[in-house]
Amino acid sequence: MWETFLRKVKLIFEDEGLRSRILFVFGALIVFRFLATIPIPGINALQLEAFLSNNQFLGLLNIFSGGGFSNLSIMMIGVSPYITSSIVMQLMTILIPKLKEMYQEEGDAGRQRFVQYSRYLSVPLAFVQAFGFLLLLQQNGIVSSLTTLGFITNVTVIAAGAILLMWIGELISEFGVGNGISLLIFAGIVAALPSAFAQLIFSFEVSQIPLYIAFTAAAAVIIAGVVFITEAERPIPVTYARRVRGTKVLGGISTYLPLRVNQAGVIPIIFALSILLFPQMIATFLTKSPIAFVASGANAVVAALANTWVYGALYFFLVFVFTYFYTAITFEPNQVAKNLQKNGAFIPGVRPGGTTAEYLGNIITRITLVGALFLGVLAVLPIILQGLTGITAITIGGTALLIVVSVVLDVVKKVDAQTSIREY
Repeated sequence: MWETFLRKVKLIFEDEGLRSRILFVFGALIVFRFLATIPIPGINALQLEAFLSNNQFLGLLNIFSGGGFSNLSIMMIGVSPYITSSIVMQLMTILIPKLKEMYQEEGDAGRQRFVQYSRYLSVPLAFVQAFGFLLLLQQNGIVSSLTTLGFITNVTVIAAGAILLMWIGELISEFGVGNGISLLIFAGIVAALPSAFAQLIFSFEVSQIPLYIAFTAAAAVIIAGVVFITEAERPIPVTYARRVRGTKVLGGISTYLPLRVNQAGVIPIIFALSILLFPQMIATFLTKSPIAFVASGANAVVAALANTWVYGALYFFLVFVFTYFYTAITFEPNQVAKNLQKNGAFIPGVRPGGTTAEYLGNIITRITLVGALFLGVLAVLPIILQGLTGITAITIGGTALLIVVSVVLDVVKKVDAQTSIREY
């Protein structure tokens, strides 16, 4: 195994094209990390730290911005507008049949147009998010009161930072290795690890050594579980019927259709946090309402969402529901059954057409249950660990871990594919 690994590494450094792609990724990430350290003016650092520690969603936004939100840099909203626009476009496929046809039936050209529309939608969303977050931060005393011109300038700079980051991500996807947006998020997570380890070292006590050992063992088990579920799939056997064309006999091949246990990836967690954000933000604004019953109701909502266990229960439920919802959008048994029938393929023992669609629907429903429970537990795992041990579980569990594992596996597969091509 080590010989194979070393041979792959040697091929990476010897191949000029692959080496250039990897160096381009490193260069782009260095530029991104530099930009994420340039702050906007007038920040109250103590207020910002307290605000971030009490808000789960803004903690996730800090991950998506590569740590840019924690110091209110010009990259403070990161790739959040692009992710939001991608989610909106996926939802629009339900309402607009032409978008659905473009995404599912027009091949690579249709998907490229679909992604281009997502980029266009990211621009107004970047301005809306920049305006909303800057207003919220100003209301909570984190950013000093700005003049109208200063406010507009800051909104424009923040939105431009998000658009620039989206462009850097696209360049990484085109000229580097792996998905650019995912790599930017990955870089933000990895950049936060040194401070997390430093926090653990400074708060270290000898009496807590057994707890740290158990914590490390749990981290190893969780990482193994994430890799297993991320890679797990249910193979459906598929056979292509034999067809005679002239003197040639085509088909007769047996293969399989892989159905992933975690079809939805990290998207349901993002959906759930977005849904939890809206009542929290609206209630925060309404707590200062001059109408007494409105202010008291808003305070009750803020207090309920501030309760760790109430927040965790709602979080788990929404992640579970959205896993089924997003899987239903991205995987349509009827369309898959139709494509199999068009290509002269069938599942042994199952009639083509409607029966095949029903069979696939039953299987995807069962395996999605495992994926939904996995994502739900993974999402609330940091909350559970922090509640039980008192140690902030930044380095394991949750959305960050899922993203890290997914990105590492994706990059390893793509590098392995490039080296295999060059070996042959």
